[in-house]
Amino acid sequence: MSDKFKVTLVSNDAPDLPDWVPVELADHDIDFVHHECITREDVEKHAGDADIVWLLGGAGESGACLWRGNMQVLKKCGAIVRAGSGTDNVPVDEATTMGIIVANTPHSVAEQVADHTLGLLFSVVRQCAIQDRLVKQGTWERYGGCPRWSLHGRTLGLVGFGLIARLVIKKLAGYEMDVLAYDPFVDEGTMKSAGARKMGLDELLKASDFVSLHCPLVDSTRHLMGEEQFRMMKERSILINTSRGPVVDEQAMIRALSEEWISAAGLDVLDPEPPAADNPLLKMDQVVITPHIGAHSDNFWDSMFRWSMKAIHALHEGRWPLSWVNKDVKSRWRLS
Repeated sequence: MSDKFKVTLVSNDAPDLPDWVPVELADHDIDFVHHECITREDVEKHAGDADIVWLLGGAGESGACLWRGNMQVLKKCGAIVRAGSGTDNVPVDEATTMGIIVANTPHSVAEQVADHTLGLLFSVVRQCAIQDRLVKQGTWERYGGCPRWSLHGRTLGLVGFGLIARLVIKKLAGYEMDVLAYDPFVDEGTMKSAGARKMGLDELLKASDFVSLHCPLVDSTRHLMGEEQFRMMKERSILINTSRGPVVDEQAMIRALSEEWISAAGLDVLDPEPPAADNPLLKMDQVVITPHIGAHSDNFWDSMFRWSMKAIHALHEGRWPLSWVNKDVKSRWRLS
């Protein structure tokens, strides 16, 4: 690594850049540039000589479209740090080929997303959203939105078994649920130690009362939940999605809900976002929808910055970050 290390923040969805960020980087003898890069020329000018390219968000104009075809201008880059857990707006395969580590910061959002998963599950099971609407419309009666499910002793299926899924198990411990998990990259022993039984996806869908999605959006998980999978689920089952919208074939899900292959859904993510005004999901009382807000809380932005800085400092000091997604990368850097 060069003596003068450079970090460029190319995409920042936060309302402000905290004053302490450039100060802390300067204290560690790191050059820092913050510029929203929209074009290839922006990337080359501001990040072409950066050791680390940093994205804090990236859902806007300087998001997914930024990198397609522009990676080759990153002459020095050894790592891309994507704040948060999702890296679907980063060309991970291309970065891997180039020897660039793609780090993420799932610890910055895991507690909140796990909480939101439970919030959606409870809201659907206890029918809170429809009860609230009825009362505010002037209807005070118990059976318009009477709960039709219970939680204790039921079977929960987790699709994807990363940090968030494991936190969900801990937070639901008092409900004494039978927890099943599907993740081809996690071994049976790891799942068992966290309180889950490893299963194939088909087996899990057939056995679960509640199915909660926690997998990243990659080619192999796009439309992982399609018509075939929905038909496997129990008629009284509930789908919860706090991962990414395209993990679900939305048209298949709409049909599954309309024709009662499944009973209900709690969704923090859709495909596309925001939904069209005529999207049938918006008129379904058995569906609770939130606007991709699962990771947010009172300390969301501070947590995103602080966990990003932990990754940056680790890389600057020649260490692997706490989390990176391209495990098979042959890094440009020698890290310990």
